[in-house]
Amino acid sequence: MNQDKYRVIGLMSGTSIDGLDMAYCEFWKENGYWEFEIPVAETRPYDDDWQQKLSRITEVGGEDLILIDRILGVWMGEAVKDFITQHQLQPDFLSSHGHTVFHQPERGITYQIGNPFALQAVSGHAVISRFRDFDVALGGQGAPLVPIGDQLLFGDYDACLNLGGIANLSTQWQGKRIAYDIGTANMVMNYFAQQIGQSYDKQGQLARQGQPQQHLIESLNSLPYYNQPFPKSLGYEWVYQEIIQRIEEEALEVADAIATGLHQAACQIAQELQFFAEEQLTNRPFRVLVTGGGAFNPYLLECIRNYGSEQVELVIPDKKLVSFKEALVFALLGVLRVRNEVNCLSSVTGAQYDHSAGVIYGELN
Repeated sequence: MNQDKYRVIGLMSGTSIDGLDMAYCEFWKENGYWEFEIPVAETRPYDDDWQQKLSRITEVGGEDLILIDRILGVWMGEAVKDFITQHQLQPDFLSSHGHTVFHQPERGITYQIGNPFALQAVSGHAVISRFRDFDVALGGQGAPLVPIGDQLLFGDYDACLNLGGIANLSTQWQGKRIAYDIGTANMVMNYFAQQIGQSYDKQGQLARQGQPQQHLIESLNSLPYYNQPFPKSLGYEWVYQEIIQRIEEEALEVADAIATGLHQAACQIAQELQFFAEEQLTNRPFRVLVTGGGAFNPYLLECIRNYGSEQVELVIPDKKLVSFKEALVFALLGVLRVRNEVNCLSSVTGAQYDHSAGVIYGELN
């Protein structure tokens, strides 16, 4: 399926569990380079019931997990169908990340729900999904997958930083694209904010009021993961067991728990950015494109800058790109898949070789 222009709806449900991002994207090549537009995009929020289900999804039994997988696929299909009808769209296909439940590549496990067959049946459109599985089968991390988009669409920046539930970084290093999960970002803050009826800490207001617990930050900073070489990636279960549960054991006030999570995340992020800024061996600023929900948190950005140096320049793009960059890139992954072009880089994931990942559900026009 090679054509001059592609119209794709990219779907992303991240570890922040705030909702389903839907981005209607158009892609074309100009002078050999990929160009894009996002004419329309929106997030269908998860209600309290879905947030509760997804926040505890790792604890349910096998039969219930299969059922939730199907129900979420139906829910996503209905959301996309409404999105298409409302904006009178004509996508070539849908490209869906799904919602990650388990991600343990060291055990050969990665599992996303939001059943693609149900999504296809309800939406009435072909679906490309299950982007991570083959990479893990090839010995890779199955993540991050966004760096191919960073390379093809945002190569003018020195690095791309996504502040979703987890913070991940993508950059050129020693002549190749590398990327990995730095550590936590919004996931910890959201978890504790939800305990007082807020879905997230808006603009970091609670964290700013709280007192970060320095002894706990130092303890969390000593976790073995941070000293592991890349490629490496994280899942919800690691963050819950290694970060959230340790903070819970301290029985802190909610604002103090959120402040501790934010400062610990900011410290790790700043440290990684500073490393690559120093590696470039130039006096110019190390320009970092920042997207994801954390880009709307001025206190988190302030702390990242405070823990780092003026050598690192954080660039915040327009709100649409901040919110929907991951959905945009998964739409691009779908385009590359139907063209049988590489969309998964072994230099990023550690797989045996570069490959074109994703399973096609349904007939492409």
